[in-house]
Amino acid sequence: MDTVVTALRAALDDPDGTVVRIERAVLDAARTDKSGWVAPGGPVAVVEARSVAHVQAALRTCTALGVPVVPRGAGTGLAGGANGTEGSVVLSVARMDRIVRIAVDDEYAVVEPGVLNGDLNAAVAGHGLRFAPDPASAAIASVGGNIATNAGGLRCVKYGVTREAVLGLDVVLADGRLVSTGHRTVKGVTGLDITALLVGSEGTLGVIVGATVRLVPIPAGEPATLGAVYPTVEAAARAAAAVVAGTDRPSTVELLDAAALAGIAAYLGPQVIAETVGSTSAGGVFLLVEYDGPGATEAALGAVPRLQADGGTVHLAASAAERDRLLTIRRSFHPAMEARGRVLIEDVAVPRSRLAEMFQVVEEIGARYGVAIPTVAHAGDGNLHPNFVFEGDEVPQHVWDAADAMFRAAIELGGTLTGEHGVGVLKRRWIGDELGDDVLELQRGIRRVFDPAGILNPGKAF
Repeated sequence: MDTVVTALRAALDDPDGTVVRIERAVLDAARTDKSGWVAPGGPVAVVEARSVAHVQAALRTCTALGVPVVPRGAGTGLAGGANGTEGSVVLSVARMDRIVRIAVDDEYAVVEPGVLNGDLNAAVAGHGLRFAPDPASAAIASVGGNIATNAGGLRCVKYGVTREAVLGLDVVLADGRLVSTGHRTVKGVTGLDITALLVGSEGTLGVIVGATVRLVPIPAGEPATLGAVYPTVEAAARAAAAVVAGTDRPSTVELLDAAALAGIAAYLGPQVIAETVGSTSAGGVFLLVEYDGPGATEAALGAVPRLQADGGTVHLAASAAERDRLLTIRRSFHPAMEARGRVLIEDVAVPRSRLAEMFQVVEEIGARYGVAIPTVAHAGDGNLHPNFVFEGDEVPQHVWDAADAMFRAAIELGGTLTGEHGVGVLKRRWIGDELGDDVLELQRGIRRVFDPAGILNPGKAF
């Protein structure tokens, strides 16, 4: 450890240890993320990079010494992908948080990786623009982390995931070389799409130090928001599929199952559902649908009959305050779950037509293993977030057994292990079940091309 720290401080010209941190509290904080998984052991140092030169020097040093490097942003991940493991150096880019350029006419921004989603949107809102990706953690998540995991969010059904919003990247490779990929034009097909390959690579191919991201106009007018309560999750899933398949594409379609809605009612107060959607149905399932842009209200009114056709009690928000109350139900899901105990937040996706089946499978798995699994879904794109609620500091074995059954079921339904959180550590054991041996070896071969010494995020992703 002393050799590594001494070499890093010399390479980064940091004799007083303001960049290369070794305090116990700093090291411990870098071992975990929002998933709750804590890496055994821990890193030998955390490099809090302030510049591209810092990142390059740290990577050159670690390559020379054969020390593993764990790239890290805001630490809001949900798969353990940026957690500092035994003997590693955590390379944090959270302090690289400048918005370098806002090109209004060409609708893009150039940012450092530590810029938070919320800060970027605040900076471009005055120009009538926004960065479309909107993970639930947008206020605290960084753009670099969004890119590393190809993050999604509530608006994916209309605006797509992070990959669609990335035009180009500046990346430092394991040996310290700085490369730039992509373009700043609307079109660009020169050579292989290395930018798309880097998006979602979870720090295994290089360290993102800059990004050119696409901005989109903020839709004109006010959004139109609908809340509906259904007697069963199957009915709610059918209704969600119906509105997405309609002529007007909603910007948000969120589904909370009965266990999730019950937990939120207990958290906010039992009157919350009645106040927002005019229903007190026990065991109800909640569906949130929102339209934006010109004609949003007309589109929402047109969706009401489709939502009612599957037995929904539907309420259209008549004011900004009512819209906020509807959104509060969805926003309160994770705080409500955390109020009940420790939570393992998972992430699978299935074809939209099989969403109801996956909800049924999750319910059956919960009963089989004796664990509560309240679930929320980005129903517009078939992405479910089952939450395993348990007691204690460690995830119990029966919870992992239940998660194993859930992952395998998602794959059997034609789905995927992760829709937006990434593989990280927590899903690595199942990746071969989805990809197959040949594709997995292709991916590992690409990884070796970028990082021949294998120092970047070893033991993560694939």
